[in-house]
Amino acid sequence: MNTDHVFVCGHPALDFAATLRARRTVRFEMFATPERLEAWYVESGLVDSVTPARPSDVERAKSVREAVYELITARRLGEPFGDRALDVLNKAARKPSAAPQLTSAGRRTDATPEEALSAVARQAVELLSGPDVPLLKECGNPECTRVYIDRSRGARRQWCGMESCGNKIKAAAYRARKRGAPATAAR
Repeated sequence: MNTDHVFVCGHPALDFAATLRARRTVRFEMFATPERLEAWYVESGLVDSVTPARPSDVERAKSVREAVYELITARRLGEPFGDRALDVLNKAARKPSAAPQLTSAGRRTDATPEEALSAVARQAVELLSGPDVPLLKECGNPECTRVYIDRSRGARRQWCGMESCGNKIKAAAYRARKRGAPATAAR
C-alpha cells in the first residue's frame, strides 16, 4: 500500500480521519511512527513545523482520529454522536492551538504535537457543525473508507480521488467487461 500522505478529502479533518486506511479490510496505519505524524501535520498545511513527537503523541492523535471518524460517520448517516467520541474531540479542541507568527519571510506557524492536534480537532468541530455536512460522502471503492466533501456538479462524485480510487475501479470494470465480451470471429 502507498505510504504517502494523501489529501483528497476536501478538508483537513477528513484527511486526518483517513490516515487509517482500508478500515474494513487490511487496515493500514499511516501514523506508524512519530515522524509520520509530524510529516502529516506539516504536509497538511496546518503548521509549518512541529517539534519532535513522542509515541504518546501518536497514541493521542490516533485516539482523536478515531473519535473524528466516528463522529463523521454518525453525522453522515444522520445518527446521534457518541458521548465518548465527543469528549475525546472536545478535549483536544480545548487545548491551546499554535499561533501563526509574522516573520520577514511571511506567515509561519510552529507547533508542538499537542498544538497541531488541537488545530485538527478544531477543524473537525467546524466541519461537523458547518454547512458542508450534507456534502459528506464515503468513497465508492469498497476497500476505501475515506469520507470526502462532494462539491461536484450535481453531487455525482463517486470516489475520494481519481488517482487513489477512481482509476482503480474504472480499470477493474474495464478489465471485467473485456473478459466478459464475446470473442469476435476470425475471418
